[in-house]
Amino acid sequence: MIDFSNPQFVSDPYPELKLLRQEPAPIWHEGLEMFLAAKHEHANQVLRTKTLGRIFKAREPEELWEDFNWLHADSILDSEPPKHTRLRSLVGKAFSRSRIENLRPEIERIASALLDRAEEKLQSNRSFDLIADYAEPLPVKVIASLLGFPDEDEHLLRPWSQSIVKMYEVNPSEQAKLEARTASSEFSEYVRGLMLERKVNPGSDLISELVVVEEAGEKLNARELIATCILLLNAGHEASVNGFGNGMVSAFENNQMELLRSRPREVAETAVEEFLRFDAPLQLFERTATADTIIGGVEIKQGQKIAALLGSANRDEDVFESADQMDLTRDPNNQIGFGAGIHFCLGAPLARLEMQISLPLLMERFPAIELAAKPTRRETFVLRGYQKIPVS
Repeated sequence: MIDFSNPQFVSDPYPELKLLRQEPAPIWHEGLEMFLAAKHEHANQVLRTKTLGRIFKAREPEELWEDFNWLHADSILDSEPPKHTRLRSLVGKAFSRSRIENLRPEIERIASALLDRAEEKLQSNRSFDLIADYAEPLPVKVIASLLGFPDEDEHLLRPWSQSIVKMYEVNPSEQAKLEARTASSEFSEYVRGLMLERKVNPGSDLISELVVVEEAGEKLNARELIATCILLLNAGHEASVNGFGNGMVSAFENNQMELLRSRPREVAETAVEEFLRFDAPLQLFERTATADTIIGGVEIKQGQKIAALLGSANRDEDVFESADQMDLTRDPNNQIGFGAGIHFCLGAPLARLEMQISLPLLMERFPAIELAAKPTRRETFVLRGYQKIPVS
């Protein structure tokens, strides 16, 4: 049985996930107390079946976890219809595809400015970290601009976010729990302050728009607004950071760099999809049965949990030809790294746009880019990514 806390597994989970896909149906994992759907067909069913919901279970004791609990209970990610429908509809209007596309010039500007700083570092013989100097600040700056966070407060956002999302891992440490509680309280109070300020002095940012929605018909209450903003920041950059970092390291290790160097703009779209497929930034997404449900011939009884193993599904040999080989021109590419069904990632168009812009800009600026040292992985499975990717 897979040990999700084993460092060797976390470093490279794909051989064991491949063995798991040989099982004809989802299997029960005693340690996680849930079924595991490893095959693409079954993981896709888990994501789309209406009797499998995102049911948030409050952490206890309530007095310690109060802020963490309501940030999740009142978010789009951890709610089901009709609440989910209402929240997603309200946020979706302000987070529209046209609005995302209009961010293209700003994304190009931010990415180019980050590359200017990277070039200065390289010219002075200092190291350039593909994560800290490029992949991470880009989506944080974009989503912070969209929400209207002041520039001088950007440094607060990523640490708060990382502390909260560590709780999505299989066995978070006591220190991680403390940091998550602290971050939840500090982040929610920060956004509350911005919300109150925008009520008096509205701008063109997303928080101001959501405040108007709240005032107009009380369809989005104060806690829902705060939870939505924090979710958009957390989810709005994690996929971009980890998807870009995982993909670049995989491209270095799988002889794909020559293609990126020679045709960066031509292959950007298919390359990003392959980045997300080959080493998925989100590996596990769990659901709870609200009624007895059959997945792959296995009955998930009401109250039991089942996890869609997205990274495994994206390597399914029944769906992807040469699934364990990276191919930046792969088309079609039915990867489900952003989920499916009603919980399909709201920020997927933004994450795709960021990576489709930032990848060719990087390769055109530094066509001879190479790994300068062994990349350092984050010691997490559910949210899979790198801490450092030194390049020269």
